[in-house]
Amino acid sequence: MGRQTLKADPQDELAARLRLLQELSGHGVRALARETGLSSSSLSRYLSGQSVPPWPAVIELCRLVKRDPRPLRPLWERAANPLPAPPKASRQVQPPSPPAGAPRPPRNDLPRDVPDFTGREAQLDAVLAAVAGSRVVAVDGMAGVGKTCLAVHAAHRLAADYPDAQLYLDLHGFTDGREPLDPDPALRTLLAALDVPSEKIPQEGGIEPLAACWRSELAARRAVVVLDNAAGADQVRMLLPGAGESVALITSRNRLLGLEEVPPVSLDVLTPDESAQLLARASGDPSGPDGRLGRDPEAAAEVLRLCGHLPLALRLAGARLRHRPGWTVGILVERMSEGASEFDTAFAMSVRQLDRAQRRLFRLLGLLSGSSFDEYVAAALAGVPLRGARAMLEDLLDAHLVQQPSPGRYTLHDLVHQHARRAAEEQDTPAEREQALGRVLDYYVHAAAAADAAMPYESGSRAASAGSPPAELPAFGSKHAALGWFVAEYTNLMGAFEVAVATGADAHACELPRFMRTFFARRCGTTHLNMLFERSLAAAQRLGDPWQLAEAHSDLGFARYNAGRMAEAGAAYEAAAPLVSEVGDPRSEADLMMRRGHLSWDEGHVEAPLDLFRQAGRRYADAGCPTGAAHAAADEAWAMLQLGRPEEAARLARDVLGHTGGEPGWPATLTARITLGMAIVHDQPDEAARHLRQALELAREDGHKHNEAWCLNCLGVALRQMGRHEEALDSHRQAFALLDELFEEHWKVHFLYGYGETCRLAGLPEEALRLHRQALELAPKVGARHKEVLAHEGIAAVLDATDPAAAAEHRAASQALRRELIPEPAR
Repeated sequence: MGRQTLKADPQDELAARLRLLQELSGHGVRALARETGLSSSSLSRYLSGQSVPPWPAVIELCRLVKRDPRPLRPLWERAANPLPAPPKASRQVQPPSPPAGAPRPPRNDLPRDVPDFTGREAQLDAVLAAVAGSRVVAVDGMAGVGKTCLAVHAAHRLAADYPDAQLYLDLHGFTDGREPLDPDPALRTLLAALDVPSEKIPQEGGIEPLAACWRSELAARRAVVVLDNAAGADQVRMLLPGAGESVALITSRNRLLGLEEVPPVSLDVLTPDESAQLLARASGDPSGPDGRLGRDPEAAAEVLRLCGHLPLALRLAGARLRHRPGWTVGILVERMSEGASEFDTAFAMSVRQLDRAQRRLFRLLGLLSGSSFDEYVAAALAGVPLRGARAMLEDLLDAHLVQQPSPGRYTLHDLVHQHARRAAEEQDTPAEREQALGRVLDYYVHAAAAADAAMPYESGSRAASAGSPPAELPAFGSKHAALGWFVAEYTNLMGAFEVAVATGADAHACELPRFMRTFFARRCGTTHLNMLFERSLAAAQRLGDPWQLAEAHSDLGFARYNAGRMAEAGAAYEAAAPLVSEVGDPRSEADLMMRRGHLSWDEGHVEAPLDLFRQAGRRYADAGCPTGAAHAAADEAWAMLQLGRPEEAARLARDVLGHTGGEPGWPATLTARITLGMAIVHDQPDEAARHLRQALELAREDGHKHNEAWCLNCLGVALRQMGRHEEALDSHRQAFALLDELFEEHWKVHFLYGYGETCRLAGLPEEALRLHRQALELAPKVGARHKEVLAHEGIAAVLDATDPAAAAEHRAASQALRRELIPEPAR
């Protein structure tokens, strides 16, 4: 009998299947070798049956003709791991049957355990623990995450304890070109694997008798069964063991929610370290700097990123390196970056199980650029009610097409995101994609406006007007909820702003930064704020709307001021003033007056800031804005205190607290408590300390680091005036530690004098001198003339005892600056 007629020879059968793939490709051996990256001599041996190809080579051949390689895996495994051949003289002799009554060897058709199994210690322990406790476990996870590999590895570990049979069945739940295996043929296959005589297998009566027969056979054995690639709970429910000690390990891309009694083990991607280890093992690359991966660590890191830390992707990438010794890792990166991969086929099978609306939402999610999103964004993106979006996200979560890193937040794995984006580009028209992104822009502007309204200090008088408001917005019951939303959505908000600029959505680009400025004051510093308002101003100029333009100039001035760029702030306010007057909105006029008052004060002026704060208070009252009026009065009281009028400052601060009721949500409350505490510290130190500590609690509760530093610095000054120098120094140090966290040196100019004076009076002259000189260097840079005056006076006070001449020079410089800033009164 010739070798080709032996059906039992898997190597010849595999070669025949590979030749069919060659025919489908339409290529000769050399062309096929070029397309797959194999050598032509090796490929010839594979096609002729002289040698068995490595599994990655089989995958490459299948990928070329768009065929799923998985049906070939059992055949390849038999060919790659043949049973020992009988002696030559007996090759054509049938093997003797076992003697009657002799036990048959146990069935073991588990796939080969991978030699490079990496990581998964905790998950493997969870699988083994679930089997020990429940006898069944369901391993779920996205395509390529290593579910089968883990289940087979666990089954091999269990084989010694379940010696009667080790069975494996691919249920083809997500096999391209094949329908999922029905329970009836699945049960018949499993019963046949246990060598159950056909006369014992029910032929009629439906699925129940078959399942009962299967459970009965398992009950008398200790067997481990791997049910791989299940489409859902209904496909495997009848395949589970009943009484007895046999166990089953199920894998599925879906969470098998219908199997309530089966404990789940969900797989995520590998850690970066595990991914690097697996890539090195799969590529056969030696560890250390001498291997290809070690010589090009940046390219190796890019391979890990392109593989998304998925085990299957890493094994394929490693195999390509192993079989292409002439490739560098950089060449591998180039090939991997060329476009769609075998994973698109795998993900497409997961998507195919969804209904039309779910598939559409999945595609549109690929258009999002942020790191995570919530159900409100999904609803806006798809233009569906919130309840519908929530239900679809749950279905996508169960299918492992989206992930849930934290409650209420969703994300897509990088490879899944790429697949979704490509699917959207192929299946949705440009107009449909543009409309979806437009709805997301509308959502973020209106949601940011709602969150900003829940923050302590309101933005401009007008509500969001860009685009159409979404049907539903998150409910912001407190400033903490609003602040948490801004933190969670920060990356997406920045991305939305970039999209608005790139697509010419100028109204969105104008309004979005305005509703974020209160958040920026608490979390993000001033660099981004300046960038946002610069581009917002350009958008307002394109729109030509007077109110938008007025607000944009005023907001840019506000950003410049907070960055210590006083001259630029003044120029922006000058540009805003006539536009604000033209618009005639009293709230906008008041906001600009307040901002100009703060700038004027820092520039060293006295009467102008007071007048501006008083005018702003009247404008706020006209606009029906009591929070603004109280804020203006509190700032007026603070200015009076700095001018040496503590009685008037205390009276006005008490009035503010009386009108606000001490409401902690009003910014005026914090300013008024600080002012009152500093104004009465000499006469009523205990009450002063109480007000200052209450202000500090408000700042901390509000999460405003700049205000917290202000409160700590003022508390330090007050404690110094009470003679409690050590406590005062500790308070100042806490304030400056906060400022160091903010990485904004210009803010220190407001606090250096108070800290320096505390050091001087606490017997630390060198530290005091250093702080005052730091203020003297910083104040001119930011245009803080009043702080420059104080710096000269502080240096003079320190030098009086050791260098009277230098002290006199600094005192003279201080007086000269004061004359410039404060005109002599009329005589």
